[in-house]
Amino acid sequence: MARVKMLEKGEVDPSIREVYQQSEDRGTKVLNLFKALAHSPKIARDWNRLGITLLYKGYLPPRLRELAILRVGNLARADYEWTHHVPIGLKAGLRQEQIDALPGWSDSAEFDEQESAVLRYTDEVAVGIRASDETFARLKRFLSEREIVELTVTIGYYGMVSRTLEALQVDNELFD
Repeated sequence: MARVKMLEKGEVDPSIREVYQQSEDRGTKVLNLFKALAHSPKIARDWNRLGITLLYKGYLPPRLRELAILRVGNLARADYEWTHHVPIGLKAGLRQEQIDALPGWSDSAEFDEQESAVLRYTDEVAVGIRASDETFARLKRFLSEREIVELTVTIGYYGMVSRTLEALQVDNELFD
């Protein structure tokens, strides 16, 4: 059970109702994550903006973005994040075999050199904050500096998402 109340549209600050309305207009539920974040409208609004930018307006290939997001969710043991991004990852071009192999990716033959470079970088940044020079050099063989910045911000953002979900024990609306 969530540690904070899930705020419904009629309970939120007018500045954040737009996020709720956008979900309704798309015919989707407002995510419980945003119902929790709505307690702090400015954070919720800007959190949403950055998330939309990372998901829909970036240059990092969606397949690599989702690989990193799923690995961050896996490392954080954030089931909510994992279950929400598995279908997005599949739609972005990941194979189910790759998703299944993520917990032990370094011993798996499911990932090519580029994917392995992204996963190694994700592990180092998500767990240890810094990436080694060797890992960074390997990543630069496959990604532009713009893409590396986006990947780094994506790892940090979804680490924050996972930590928020887990600390507040946000219920997964996919299972309601």
